[in-house]
Amino acid sequence: MKRMILVFSLLLPVAAAAQSSQVVDAIHRDGMERSEVMAMAQYLADVIGPRLTASPAHEQAIDWAMGSLESWGIASRREAQGTWRSWKRGFVSLDLIEPRTRSLEGQLLTWSPGTEGSAEGPVVLLPDLRGAEQFSNWLPSVRGKFVMLTPYEPTCRPMEVWQDYGGTATRSAFETWRKAERQAWESRVKNLGLSRQEIIDALENAGVAGFLTNLWTGERGTDRIFPLTYSFQAMNRRAAAFNLSCEDYGLLYRLAKNNQGPVLRAYGEAESLGEAPAHNLIARIPGRELPDEYVVLSAHFDAWDGASGMTDNGTGSVVMLEAMRLLAMHYPQPRRTILLGLWSGEEQGLNGSRGFVADHPEVVDGLQALFNQDNGTGRIETIDMQGLSAARPFFDRWFNRIPAHLVDGIELVAPGTPGQGGSDYVSFICAGAPAFNLASHEFDYRFGTWHTNRDTFDKVSPADLRANATLVALLAYLAAEDERLPRIRAAEHAWPECRLPDRSTGDRFR
Repeated sequence: MKRMILVFSLLLPVAAAAQSSQVVDAIHRDGMERSEVMAMAQYLADVIGPRLTASPAHEQAIDWAMGSLESWGIASRREAQGTWRSWKRGFVSLDLIEPRTRSLEGQLLTWSPGTEGSAEGPVVLLPDLRGAEQFSNWLPSVRGKFVMLTPYEPTCRPMEVWQDYGGTATRSAFETWRKAERQAWESRVKNLGLSRQEIIDALENAGVAGFLTNLWTGERGTDRIFPLTYSFQAMNRRAAAFNLSCEDYGLLYRLAKNNQGPVLRAYGEAESLGEAPAHNLIARIPGRELPDEYVVLSAHFDAWDGASGMTDNGTGSVVMLEAMRLLAMHYPQPRRTILLGLWSGEEQGLNGSRGFVADHPEVVDGLQALFNQDNGTGRIETIDMQGLSAARPFFDRWFNRIPAHLVDGIELVAPGTPGQGGSDYVSFICAGAPAFNLASHEFDYRFGTWHTNRDTFDKVSPADLRANATLVALLAYLAAEDERLPRIRAAEHAWPECRLPDRSTGDRFR
C-alpha cells in the first residue's frame, strides 16, 4: 500500500506537467491557426470607429465587446470611473472659394463646436502686433473671418526626403528656414501680451467665423487631431476649430500673408452631449483556488477620434479580447482569477485605470501580474521588469514554457525602472503591484499613426497581432498557475507616487 501511494505521488507532478503542456499547446494552436483577432480589429475600426472617452461610440464599443465576451462564456460589466464631456462629430466640408476654387482636406477638432450651417469668410493670420491694446483695436476687423493659429510649415515633405535628395546643405538650409518661421510665429503670439486662452476668448467675443490649425507630424499626409488645447494651448467654446492638412494650411497661409484674398467656406457638424459616464469594461474568469489573487489583462479602449483609433489602442484592446477568448476555451478554471480591464480616459491622464486602482484596493493587493499593451501593431519586443527585482526569474521560467518563435528576440529589462507615465500599467506599478508593459515594435507608430488622421485598419500587422494575443494568453495562464510573484523593489530606484484620477472633465478640456 505504501508503495502504491509513493508511486501515485511520483506520478502527480508528471501528470500536472503533461496537462500544463496540453494547455500551452492548445492555446498556441488556436491562437496561431484559428485566431479571431483580425476580425475583431476590422469590426472595431471600420464599423465602430474612434472611441472618444464617454462618447456614444465608446459606449457602442463596450456593448460590442461585452457581447463578444458573453458569447465566449465570460461575465463582464460596465464600471463608471467618473464622467467626461461627451461629444459626437458629424460631416465636415472645407472649400476655398477665392481666389480660386478648391476642396480642402481637413476636419473639425475634437470637442469643438460646429458651424451651425455653412460659414463663409476671409482667412487672416493672427496679427503681428505689440500689446493687448493694439490687439483690442484690431479685434473689430475680425468679425466673420477665419483666423489661422499655428505656424506655417515651409514644406510638407518628410525630413528624410530633404536628406536623401537634397543633401546635407539643402536640408540644413531648410531647417534654418523652418526654425525661423516657428520663432517668428511664437513671437507674434507672445507679443500680444495675453495668455493663449485670453486670445481665444477675445477672438470668439469679436465674432470670428472659426479657427484654422495644422499639427503636422512630419510624415506625408499625417496630422495629429486633438482639441485646440493641444495645438494652441487653449480651448474654443463658441467658434468652430478645424485642422487642415499641411498642404492646404500652407496654401491658405501664403494667400493670407501675401494679401491675395483667400475666402473659405466651412461646414462642420458637432453635437455636445454634456457630462456623461466614462465607463471601464471589466471582465472576469473566476479563480478555482486563489479567487482573491488576480492576473489582469490591460488595454485602454478609448481613442482620439481623428481616424479609427486602430493602433492606439484598438490593437491592444483586441489583443486582450482575443487572449480572453483563448483562455475561456482552454483554461476556463484558472488557479487565480483572470480579469480584463479595457480602460476609459487613458488619453486624458490614465483616468480609467487610476479610478479602478482607487476603487479596488483588493485587486491591487491581490495582483499577481498585469500585462498591458498600448503602442501599436508590431510584435512585442521589450518587457521591463519595472524595478521589481524578483520578476525576471518568473519571466525566464514562463518564456521557457512558451514556443520559441513567440519569445525569441524579446528583451527582458531587469531590474528595469518603474514607469512614470505613458500607459495604464503605471496606475498599478506606482502602488508596487507587479504590472508590466508589453512594448511592441513601433513600425511608424510615433509619427505615422499615433493620435493622427491615419490611424486606420490598414496599418495593422496581422501576423504580429496573432502572435501578441497568443503570447498574452500564455503569459496569463502561466502567471495564474505559478507561485506568488514577490514585490521586492530594487534599491536603486525611487518609486513614483500614485495619482488620483480626474473624476470629471478637467478645466483644460472645458
